[in-house]
Amino acid sequence: MSTEKTQIPIIQENVERRWQSILAASEQFPQFSDYQDDIKQILALSPFVGELIATQPKVLAEILEHQWHIHADAASLCTLLAEQLENVESEPNLLAALRQFRQTHMAALAWRDLTHRQTIETSLSQVSQLADALIMGAYHWLYANLCERHGTPQGPFGPQPMLVLGMGKLGGHELNFSSDIDLIFAYPLKGETDHPRKPLENQPFFTKLAQKLIAALNKITVHGQVFRVDMRLRPFGESGPLVAHFGALEDYYQDQGRQWERYAMIKARILNPSCRYTEQLESILQPFIYRRYLDFTTLDAIRDMKQLINKELRRRQLHNNIKLGPGGIREVEFFAQSFQLIHGGREARLQSRQLIHVLHQLVELQLIEQDDIDTLITDYYFLRKAEHTLQQFNDQQTQLLPDEPWPQHVLTQVMGFEDYASFLAELEQVMGRIHAQFNQLVAEPGDEAQQHDSLFTRCKDAWVVTMTDVEFSQLFETELAPDNARILFDQLSDFRQSLSRHRIGQKGEDTLAKLIPELLYFMLQQCPGDTVILFPRLCSVISAITGRTTYLDLLHENPNVLKQLIKLCARSEWITEQIRSFPLLLDELLTPLYLQQQQTDITLCFAEYNDELRQALLRVEPDDIEQLMEQWRQFKLSQQLRIAASDISGSLPVAKVSDKLTALAEVMLHAVLNSAWGQVTEKFGAPGHLQEGEFGFLIIGYGKLGGYELGYGSDLDLVFLHNAPQDSITNGKKAISAQQFYIKLSQRIMHLLNTKTMAGQLYETDLRLRPSGNSGLLCCHENGFAHYQENEAWTWEHQALVRARSIVGDTALHDSFMRIRQTILQRQRTLPALVEDVVSMREKMRQHLLDTKADGLDLKQCEGGITDIEFMTQFWVLGYAHQFPALVKWTDNLRIIDTVADVGLLSPEQAETLQSAYLTLRDHYHQLTLSGVKLASQTDVLNEIRQQVSALWQSCLGDKRTADNKE
Repeated sequence: MSTEKTQIPIIQENVERRWQSILAASEQFPQFSDYQDDIKQILALSPFVGELIATQPKVLAEILEHQWHIHADAASLCTLLAEQLENVESEPNLLAALRQFRQTHMAALAWRDLTHRQTIETSLSQVSQLADALIMGAYHWLYANLCERHGTPQGPFGPQPMLVLGMGKLGGHELNFSSDIDLIFAYPLKGETDHPRKPLENQPFFTKLAQKLIAALNKITVHGQVFRVDMRLRPFGESGPLVAHFGALEDYYQDQGRQWERYAMIKARILNPSCRYTEQLESILQPFIYRRYLDFTTLDAIRDMKQLINKELRRRQLHNNIKLGPGGIREVEFFAQSFQLIHGGREARLQSRQLIHVLHQLVELQLIEQDDIDTLITDYYFLRKAEHTLQQFNDQQTQLLPDEPWPQHVLTQVMGFEDYASFLAELEQVMGRIHAQFNQLVAEPGDEAQQHDSLFTRCKDAWVVTMTDVEFSQLFETELAPDNARILFDQLSDFRQSLSRHRIGQKGEDTLAKLIPELLYFMLQQCPGDTVILFPRLCSVISAITGRTTYLDLLHENPNVLKQLIKLCARSEWITEQIRSFPLLLDELLTPLYLQQQQTDITLCFAEYNDELRQALLRVEPDDIEQLMEQWRQFKLSQQLRIAASDISGSLPVAKVSDKLTALAEVMLHAVLNSAWGQVTEKFGAPGHLQEGEFGFLIIGYGKLGGYELGYGSDLDLVFLHNAPQDSITNGKKAISAQQFYIKLSQRIMHLLNTKTMAGQLYETDLRLRPSGNSGLLCCHENGFAHYQENEAWTWEHQALVRARSIVGDTALHDSFMRIRQTILQRQRTLPALVEDVVSMREKMRQHLLDTKADGLDLKQCEGGITDIEFMTQFWVLGYAHQFPALVKWTDNLRIIDTVADVGLLSPEQAETLQSAYLTLRDHYHQLTLSGVKLASQTDVLNEIRQQVSALWQSCLGDKRTADNKE
């Protein structure tokens, strides 16, 4: 645009003129000559700095004396300004002191900035720190002055301050060089000052203070201006009072606060030092800004704001504006703050005023890719550096690209380009990338070719147009068979009628009018052959959330979530029921972690779940038991859904599904024991025989939990042990015997596990395997447990012991239990009697539990089913562990079968057949659970497996029993 030849004379002429002015002062400041090159460099880059140092040599001398770094940190700035204001005795002198202080430090900052003595990140922070110092310095002087005249407003925590809220870039410590500042003022309580003769009501006192503070900063004098002050963000805008008390603020934001005000408040920062009053104001603003739920109702407002931005771009043609133009600074800020409004209520890490921190957190939360954020941050800082350079030229608030040669030359040099055209080319790419990210934000839900899709148009007609079943069938004749079309028509009609019985309000109706056509559209795209089963499932979910428009918005605004919901409901009635009962699970579909690589090692799963639970509980007060129980249940539901979805997607084999469900249950039991222990010891103290860190307590898992084979919805078979001496009592104020203590602990654990909250039960539990069953003590002494197992337990109880292991508790009790288990399982038994007991019990179970008239296979209880395999493994352990101790090592069937083969009781081929059969049957059983079906269809594959299992049963138990009976 402009050539170097035309630029140099212009710059040289101005530089030389100002240099001569500076030389004229060199007698007083001889050091100026030593810095000739540095001074001439800044004279060429900033007429603002040049004019200041040429007319005020003392400023130049101070900058050079401190090597450009005069009081660049906030604490030093505040201290220095406070010292300078100590001797100020009038408001005119205050205004002069503030302006001179501002000019000196702004000049030093611009010098550092333009000559690359610091980064743009540092410059943004320092401008904000300088602003804080100036605003609060003026405030403190004026407050003290008014208190001398009118008395001090008093409150419950001492003198009441006027709290100054810095908005926008000031609040975010990102203030640009020449900026106006947006402020909001508030004071705590109504009342009056403590003046002994003429007290003044707090409202006029603080109004005077606000007016004086605005004038001190905003007024243009011979010394210039500190900051342009904008108060339009206060409640009721320009028509509202300059300063409001906390009660009025709270009422306003509760009843009348609008979405754009929430957006503006994200960066609001109280500039006053922290105190009880600042805490009160924070507690008022926080719930207004960040909703506790995932706030998708905000999206309409965000979309409206985005549309306004785009309309403004088209109307004003702001292509040369690096802040407001397409791809400008405003779009980066809007991008980050939109995510904060939507997700900030649930994700505390997004509740930050600093844009860069928020962008990094979007990566941590897996909302945006790392590369995209890295590019966005780099591009943002490029624009901020260009903005600073433009404003430091003449200390003017501008974001417009210059037309004049001199500022173009400065921009080119400071930004590091060979010529202005190269800078413009890079700027175009930077703003293009930012605008592309901006355009991806809250796109219209129908953007992805839906609106022009014939199928989508027909789906809209199906929902809004009154038609007959024949017309409906004709409408979807390419997607649906006639019978299925008629069934879907009836289902849709019934659903529409059922909605009329719900009071969902206008907003809910509007959202449903958009959502249902989308649901039909994706359903017919993804699963046209499953609509008869699928649509009622989807309707059950929609019906469950019709009164909660947040979730309707979530599905409408996020096509990928809707697609995932359709996929999961198509595959699983169980998942459908989970989501229908607990709609909070819809949040999980926003970031479908089950589509990623799964951790399958059970030890690592335990560690992973333990860490995730710990993070989830950071927001819960430890003594808030109700919230703790709710959070446990939500965590378990979410993790269980991820496992089931991974199962459906095929990324987890059945054994690993059980491993993950088992690890999840163990983590929850650890958490429950720790919480229950804290609650009971708080009331009664701990048993006196314990050492530091001991419980004297053990939770034993039986059955599927003990065998690492939990399924969806499995209950937990538990037994509780303790090792307290008979005379042990607790050490609390309300002392009880240790036996009573452990019974109360067990009761508390059961309460925490079994109580139904809004998120359901944590786990259903069964304690019937404890000594003496339902008539026994809830918690048994280890000696009593050993005695019972040795002298009173039935064979079936020893079978149950095969699949028992310690879950959580003390190491000493764990070792004791393992010795008892090993002793009992390795006891030598008479094989004929054992065979008779095992087979008789199996027959009784089948008679009692198997419905012989049912139309389908009960994979657990049928001949050749899952329970037959479990009974065989238990028989081998009880019958041969005295001979082969390795048989008692494992509690899960697969590894027991491996060991049985290792010791020669089965051939490797038989073991492989049995393990394959067991895995296949369990996989089918898992899938039946997910599908909401209890019985399997008889297939050739299942029949062949059952025959193989029955043959092994016969050779293992049947033949032995026959032989024994003949004898």
